[in-house]
Amino acid sequence: MSNKINKVNWELIEEYKKKEDFMCIWNAYGLPEVTDPTHTAYATSDVDVQPRWKTWDKIPISTTITGAFYSKRVNPNHPQTPEEIYQSAREVCQAGAPIVHIHVRDKDGYSVLDPKLFHSVIDPLRKEFPKTVFDGCMVPFQAGEWAKMIECLQDGLLDVTPINTVAAYCGDTLFCKPPHVMIEKTRIVQEYGVKPQIAVYSDGDIDNADRYLIKTGLLDKPYHWIILPTLPGGSPMQSPHAMVTGFIHLYDQIMAIDPDSQIMVCAAGRASSHLATLAAMMGCAIRVGMEDTVWKWPHKNEKITNNAEHFKTMKQLVSLLGREVATSNEYRRSIGLPEK
Repeated sequence: MSNKINKVNWELIEEYKKKEDFMCIWNAYGLPEVTDPTHTAYATSDVDVQPRWKTWDKIPISTTITGAFYSKRVNPNHPQTPEEIYQSAREVCQAGAPIVHIHVRDKDGYSVLDPKLFHSVIDPLRKEFPKTVFDGCMVPFQAGEWAKMIECLQDGLLDVTPINTVAAYCGDTLFCKPPHVMIEKTRIVQEYGVKPQIAVYSDGDIDNADRYLIKTGLLDKPYHWIILPTLPGGSPMQSPHAMVTGFIHLYDQIMAIDPDSQIMVCAAGRASSHLATLAAMMGCAIRVGMEDTVWKWPHKNEKITNNAEHFKTMKQLVSLLGREVATSNEYRRSIGLPEK
């Protein structure tokens, strides 16, 4: 016998043993069905007890190739030269990715706004994969890059580009988009027929976008958001609980602004593929690849070895959720771009 304190009234249990058979109380009022998951016997046949969820059946997946954050020091597999970036992007396109996110690096490995480098990567890809959606960050960090950004937009290099409504320490770097910069960039991007993607790292960024871009009437509908939490300086998601509650908080803020918003979520930081899976469950588009994380899984140190492989893994996860990867034209329709 255990030494723990026993507070059960065993005398009462013994009394009931003498009075009646021990059995469950059971009255099946809906016979011959014990449980009908679709209807109830007490209503007409058109009452659906458990209707199908109203959510996206097709999930757009964007694959990032290199980004601006990481180097080969943290992940030796990281594409860095223009040739490596092109080859990795081509592998991703061949694997069936409908959206490819492009950055280019200079000879020292820094992300730059260089129209010639962008053309060297994107032009042959567009020729071979004419329906693929190409997007990329047009972030002018250095003097003279604003004009280069406009040149890239004029040349039709991109279909989509993020507008970062952020002021944060991204790692050890202060990353701030002043209001006049984000406003003017949004105007120019839309003028050249490129879809602005509102890029937010935390809930304050969502409010910035609402104040400067949406309430001013500048941004065209449908609003297209991209959430980049879990990066250092973004909304922290250090555990499954933090990931779920943090994501739902960001999701609800966006939907409160406009319930028709189209949301893409990055497999970023430590949350990585688990966050992307949660986002796919919610019917959001997802972004995977080497720009936003170096890790395959939040709870392991195993690193991404190949962008195409990472895309295929997330495609399989989407399939296991009963969804399909959206085509490039299905994605275009959802964000208000003309089909190709």
